[in-house]
Amino acid sequence: MRNNRNLAAPAGPAREQAFQEALDVLRERRDEFNEQGYVPRDYIDLLKKAGIYRASTPTRFGGEPLPPAEFLDRIEQIAAVDPATGWVASFGSALVYFGALPLESQAELYADGPDVVFAAGQFPMQEAEEVDGGYRCTGVWQFASGSAGADLLGVGLKAGPEAQGRPRTAVLDAADVTIVPAWDVSGMRATGSNELHLTDTFVPAGRTFIRGSASHIDEPLHRYPTVAYAAQVLAVVGLGAGRGALDHLRASAAAGTSVTGGRRRGAQATFQIGLARAEAALRSARAWFYEMSRDVYALAEAGIEISDETTAMLRLAATNAAHAGRAAVLAAFDLAGTGAIYTTHPLQRYLQDGLVPPQHAMLSSATYEAAGAVLLGEQPAVPSFP
Repeated sequence: MRNNRNLAAPAGPAREQAFQEALDVLRERRDEFNEQGYVPRDYIDLLKKAGIYRASTPTRFGGEPLPPAEFLDRIEQIAAVDPATGWVASFGSALVYFGALPLESQAELYADGPDVVFAAGQFPMQEAEEVDGGYRCTGVWQFASGSAGADLLGVGLKAGPEAQGRPRTAVLDAADVTIVPAWDVSGMRATGSNELHLTDTFVPAGRTFIRGSASHIDEPLHRYPTVAYAAQVLAVVGLGAGRGALDHLRASAAAGTSVTGGRRRGAQATFQIGLARAEAALRSARAWFYEMSRDVYALAEAGIEISDETTAMLRLAATNAAHAGRAAVLAAFDLAGTGAIYTTHPLQRYLQDGLVPPQHAMLSSATYEAAGAVLLGEQPAVPSFP
């Protein structure tokens, strides 16, 4: 049964109010989410009210797709409160993948409404038995972020050479998949990125697609580079973590003298210089990140073909943003002093979660090499790049 009871508030002031209310609730409950290890369905319903889960649903199926820069700004604001919840909310962008499904399959998935929550464990890709009308799937898939609150779940299957190393994603109703707790981590704990288990489960061929393949929907968001967008929504969580960490640092700068009797932190030159440098670096990376997103979306709106080099630059801006976010978090931790080592310190949230985005395969240091290869006309070593 899909959880579409709470649909988005009307666009405009009501939806903005719903978004601000979701942020307020998150400030109150983020520790709860971290302790239990997942973002629950009742909070996902608040994000639905705020329009997060119709932001990539095609207009023809009742969606209200947002330009990437607008959606990314929403996710950044959530991540500045709690990066792990921002990571879960970021998959409100993932419905662009469904554009590769047959139109009749898409109509079926949106039959209950446009506010659909999709989560997936794409790897390790598993062999599936091809049978009449579809595939029989057995296996275990890892890193299914946000699976606890999902209406639909995806798993990655091995595909032929035409997929160029990309997974064939099989889409199933959440009730047909077993979620097994296996997320024993310190960073991004609240994402609930547990395992998905299937045993001899049939998936119709019309419910499968090659991730990132051509869309049957001719709308601007579906002309935007799909895999690059998937990297961006994770990278912006890093920007949000950096923003949250630096905002806390500024707010705490007026604290009294240290336990050693020194001047209050905000009056120290090293603190002032360190904060200013961290702000400059984070804001610079953020500016280029959003500039690239707006420029590429303008090409998509105009129906202009987006080159591999342009897409590689979009990926590079995303990687740069994720690493800048991590640097900002580390700078804040360094400047905060010894108190930040306590598990109850507010910076611990940003430290533990903010280190994760650059660890993701889509944003790792290897993507710098891949972007450089594309700019030089070489073959990138990273699969599915750009």
